[in-house]
Amino acid sequence: MQLLSVVIPLKDERDNVRPLVEKLRDALRTVARWEVVLVDDGSTDGTFEVLADVSAADPRIKIVRLRKNFGQAAATQAGFDAAGGDVIVTMDGDVQNDPADIPMMLAKLEEGYDAVLGLRQQRQDKLLLRKLPSWCANWLIRKVLGVPFKDFGCALRVVRREFIDGLSLYGEMHRFITALLIQQGAKVTQVPVRHHPRTAGQSKYNLTRTIRVLLDLMTVKFLASYQTRPMHLFGGVGLVFLFLGFVSLFTSMVMKYTTGPGMTANPLFLIGVMVELIGVQFLSLGLIGEVMARIYFESQGKPPYVVRDRRNLDAPESRRKAA
Repeated sequence: MQLLSVVIPLKDERDNVRPLVEKLRDALRTVARWEVVLVDDGSTDGTFEVLADVSAADPRIKIVRLRKNFGQAAATQAGFDAAGGDVIVTMDGDVQNDPADIPMMLAKLEEGYDAVLGLRQQRQDKLLLRKLPSWCANWLIRKVLGVPFKDFGCALRVVRREFIDGLSLYGEMHRFITALLIQQGAKVTQVPVRHHPRTAGQSKYNLTRTIRVLLDLMTVKFLASYQTRPMHLFGGVGLVFLFLGFVSLFTSMVMKYTTGPGMTANPLFLIGVMVELIGVQFLSLGLIGEVMARIYFESQGKPPYVVRDRRNLDAPESRRKAA
């Protein structure tokens, strides 16, 4: 019988803890075995004291208290590490996600999917501060990563454990869980879910997060496309600069012997030298990246692939134990 783990990071959500837990109990009545892992991400408003009370009354409510505010991605990762479930549910602690949608998403997961994502319907957020930046970010993520889903910011999702174990969240990477799951080869779908207005506490969202999301998007794109072959990116850019530098130097040399100024007085000569140096630097970055990629995979025994299934073969761990 599978265990369901609900992972929820919290930051200064004292007044939302009890309503959230009650809604979860009601929503999970039909689930045989479940637990809720609540991660206190450095709250200062008394959230932990309320968490301690609800966990004392119900052993299925597990608490992780971080020493300080590490951010939502780190808190979510702490929840994943503490959860023991075969299926993981993630959601926000502001009670805007509706736990009543979880059974429907679990049923969808049983149709053969590895992850089911929420698509917020009639989103109850401010237009300029939340909705508009979210629409822009979702459009950009779709274009850059080639992921077709419309709502990457919805925290309500249901994922099989094997794919959660393949995640490593930091920065603002919790916003890219969908893309990271797809990179692992997960079969993912998105379903409409309800969204409620915040009735207690203060939103932690501000527009500075948009900048951090853009920077992390570059990281995700690089890891998705070039983690195992960084030379293809940096070396390619380096070769382009070397070619442009050669053209610039060759042009300045031709001009010296025709009608143009001498090479040292020609700005094309200086531009050519600078561009050549930039090309060499990019090639060097590519070589360093190749070395680091090999250190990453080989020193930790990490294969550059993920296996979905095996037939008539034991898992590598089983073969090593047998030997």
